[in-house]
Amino acid sequence: MHDLNGKAAFVTGGASGIGLGMARAFAQAGMKVAIADVEAGPLAAAEAEISALGGECLAIQMDVADREAMRRAAETCNTAFGKMHVLCNNAGVGGTGKPLDEVTAEDWDWVLGVNLVGTVNGLQAFLPLIKDHGEGGHVVNTASMAGLRAYPKRGQGIYITTKFALVGMSEALAPDLEPHGIGVTVLCPGYVNTSIFKAGRNRPQEYGGPFVRDENSELAAGAKNGMDPNIVGDLIVEAILENKLYVMTHDEERHMVEDRHANIMAAFDEVGSRKS
Repeated sequence: MHDLNGKAAFVTGGASGIGLGMARAFAQAGMKVAIADVEAGPLAAAEAEISALGGECLAIQMDVADREAMRRAAETCNTAFGKMHVLCNNAGVGGTGKPLDEVTAEDWDWVLGVNLVGTVNGLQAFLPLIKDHGEGGHVVNTASMAGLRAYPKRGQGIYITTKFALVGMSEALAPDLEPHGIGVTVLCPGYVNTSIFKAGRNRPQEYGGPFVRDENSELAAGAKNGMDPNIVGDLIVEAILENKLYVMTHDEERHMVEDRHANIMAAFDEVGSRKS
């Protein structure tokens, strides 16, 4: 995509954090924006803010893990805007903070449902609409630095699992969508000023109900002092216009990714040495 003006975008988790940063950037680029979120109050506030920027904004309260709700959202957006061009699968939760040997089936179902199944639901509902008009478009999947390395501390296992999956999904999706003129970007942010560490406040009863994580934890402190989400929004606009597959926000953890790949290459070298 080389011009966003007049095009339409759908952003999940759009009432705060990175999602709201994307929505602001899209509105400032002249786009029509639909924002989806599970929380009604912040969603209404975000809708008012985007509208005040002069953009056409549609707010949809929904849970991305609900496939039928996502289908209805796609129909609503397409009817309101006429055509959809950009899909941002951004909604995500951080998990419970428990190590993988202690998590429950409900913990798995909650985090997988939002982070991974929610993205699948977005693709299933919106890609046919984007492909149908033949004008091209773009998909943005919000992964994490946790999709490129496993942090060497207990408690992030389910989150890491979903974010690795989103990186692989995005890499596979790019060549699949290229013939349709639809680009793909996978966002791998470091610490951004969001409330992801408070995501437990919205955990449904069927998965154990709301819970509170330690606000003095490393994750909470990192988020509170993290990058301005508006900067991330601007990076995503640039990535769409330049069709970038990967977007990073920080380089402090580059060594961790390099160490991971060095270990992988060492395993390949070991195979080679066995053949000689």
